[in-house]
Amino acid sequence: MIIVDVETTGFDPNKHSIVSIGAIDLENPNNQFYIENQIWDGAEIFEEDPLLPGPGYVSSLSVNGFTKEQIKDKNKPTLKEAIGLFLKWTESCNIKLLAGHNPYFDMDFLRSSALIHGMAWKLSYRTIDLHTVVYLSHKKRGLNPQKLGSTECFNYVGLPEEPKPHNALKGAKMEAEAFYRLIYGKPLLEEFKNYQVPDYLSNLAQK
Repeated sequence: MIIVDVETTGFDPNKHSIVSIGAIDLENPNNQFYIENQIWDGAEIFEEDPLLPGPGYVSSLSVNGFTKEQIKDKNKPTLKEAIGLFLKWTESCNIKLLAGHNPYFDMDFLRSSALIHGMAWKLSYRTIDLHTVVYLSHKKRGLNPQKLGSTECFNYVGLPEEPKPHNALKGAKMEAEAFYRLIYGKPLLEEFKNYQVPDYLSNLAQK
């Protein structure tokens, strides 16, 4: 299973561009991918809109920490080159199923970018959403969560809030750690081993 996270300049792959891609092979977590790319010419950058509701509608660059100069840096790979390298990397993964937090968003950007540049999309169209797995874990314990954003999902598995800003590999690592704890009840990556796995998940490791 490939845990993937992309950082972008907005929400719409037809108007906005990927700026970085991070991914981890959950079955072989040392097999990781990260790349930053320049945005495509004419791509829009979503700025904070006070007329839109909720904290999710903030400037895209405030989330990923890039400056406008960095995402337009001609020394970085083009989006076509970045997508090509990512697709090549996925060939090293045995299970080519994408997963993450709201992974359809990531897949939509990746697939659209690949097709625009004439590349075949050979990965599964099905995805596994971290939110859904956390929700089902709550239900199994007889709980009815009222809110399950990324912070609540990470806190549920014993992890802190995702740092802001963050790059795509950091996002992929946190999501991979969360999935692994939900499935196996124990830590995955060395950098998260100081965060205790909750008892309701660690009991899974004893079965």
